[in-house]
Amino acid sequence: GDRMWHFAVSVFLVELYGNSLLLTAVYGLVVAGSVLLLGALIGDWVDKNSRLKVAQTSLVVQNSSVILCGVILMIIFLFKTQLLTLYHGWLLTLCYILVITIANIANLASTATAITIQRDWIVVVAGEDRSKLADMNATIRRIDQLTNILAPMAVGQIMTFGSPMIGCGFISGWNLMSMCVEYLLLWKVYQKTPTLARKSAKVEASELKQLNVKKESDTKPPEGVQLIIEKDVTGFEPQQGGRKEKEVGCTARIAEPFITFRDGWVAYYNQPVFLAGMGLAFLYMTVLGFDCITTGYAYTQGLSGSVLSLLMGASAVTGIMGTVAFTWLRRKCGLIRTGLISGVAQFACLILCAISVFMPGSPMDLTVSPFADISARLFENEPLPTIASPEPEMIFATGMPNLLNGSIASANGDPEMSPEPVPLISVSLLFAGVIAARVGLWSFDLTVTQLLQENVIESERGIINGVQNSMNYLLDLLHFIMVILAPNPEAFGLLVLISVSFVAMGHIMYFRFAQKSLGKQLFVCHTPDPKAAPDSSPPGNTSTV
Repeated sequence: GDRMWHFAVSVFLVELYGNSLLLTAVYGLVVAGSVLLLGALIGDWVDKNSRLKVAQTSLVVQNSSVILCGVILMIIFLFKTQLLTLYHGWLLTLCYILVITIANIANLASTATAITIQRDWIVVVAGEDRSKLADMNATIRRIDQLTNILAPMAVGQIMTFGSPMIGCGFISGWNLMSMCVEYLLLWKVYQKTPTLARKSAKVEASELKQLNVKKESDTKPPEGVQLIIEKDVTGFEPQQGGRKEKEVGCTARIAEPFITFRDGWVAYYNQPVFLAGMGLAFLYMTVLGFDCITTGYAYTQGLSGSVLSLLMGASAVTGIMGTVAFTWLRRKCGLIRTGLISGVAQFACLILCAISVFMPGSPMDLTVSPFADISARLFENEPLPTIASPEPEMIFATGMPNLLNGSIASANGDPEMSPEPVPLISVSLLFAGVIAARVGLWSFDLTVTQLLQENVIESERGIINGVQNSMNYLLDLLHFIMVILAPNPEAFGLLVLISVSFVAMGHIMYFRFAQKSLGKQLFVCHTPDPKAAPDSSPPGNTSTV
């Protein structure tokens, strides 16, 4: 249901606003800004409350918000003409604002669900077995990749053969049903795993700071098969109404979210896996993914929707291959080296993307200013382009009949006016690199995920992962800003080179983390990894893989 909604909401917003991307852009900006600002607060809320309460609350809020959004969208699709005439269209604008606001709440609740289930529950369920944790992480990612394929296909077919309104109704009904099933499954898992009822007590900020400081002089024991056992005192999770809260003043209550925000980012910086987390975040500063930006560029190069759907399917397959590679590499070389190998594999594949910029068919033109389109719109008062019903011969000007809907004909039927076919070498290399790089990307992502699971103390697991999500969204937001500043196809080659540079910087950060953690044993593949946070590991936990 969550994947269906993420795919469909952008399509619905485009349909509502007359085939314009304005509402979609506003929604993306609101979502990224909200997680950036509230990620630490969401994580802190996860840490301070019982696991079952957090999971159930976030699940209900997320699905209820999606259902409500679906109902509102159905009303808008049904009565859009009438809403346009009421209060000079302000009522319709209010509906747009309401939809974006509720959809943003659903995304924040989804973030809380991901933190508590994928970063906390899974660690407790895995117990002290690192291999089991790695297998569970990989399985969850495979399921995620499969739903990324199946959910858009299902919604797309319903909207194609039905209507957007029917699509809204289907998603609302599906989320209502799935909410009940997921709620029951969470309760079953909670009942069958008694350790989920125990949670580490929240320690004071001063104690956290001391715990997060890395002791360079400590001897690092080898990587074992057990997870880090928390040293802090644990107890049963607080029940509702079980303890009295201290009376605090109004000023302290207002300042509390800002203090939590600051403490969360400080704690994240002090983590021993800080460089690994930053390396992962830097991978979000890229146009080399199957998002709307890369898809739009592919359309300008003449690729049809059917070809793009095949490429997206191939990308999902290589992503699943990455999860298999992660589990195999971790068993052979250890967790930290798996991230290093995955990073090298991803960067090597992205070299193809950098080469594609200079190959025949690339629209890159350094004589065209990347800001030419922006300046024309803002300072020369040129009208914005409108999307009209295109004639068949004007759909694409690339002359590639095998990849488009039918054959290319010239204007007025004159063959001499036909555009020259665009060579496929550049775009083929670009997508070959993007698809192949998914193997290393998802293996690296799973590596950093497990490093965070193993090396962040339980009492601040939520807030650290909340800040990690904020960092991811920050770099993702920067990549959208980069595209807004240079939107023309002639500048896409520069965006590709910048993206490859940021990926390289991210993996350099991870290499520095691996070097500090393993030292001279970094390139000895069959030697187990030492702990990234040795001070959190008990002295007796030194068994080898």
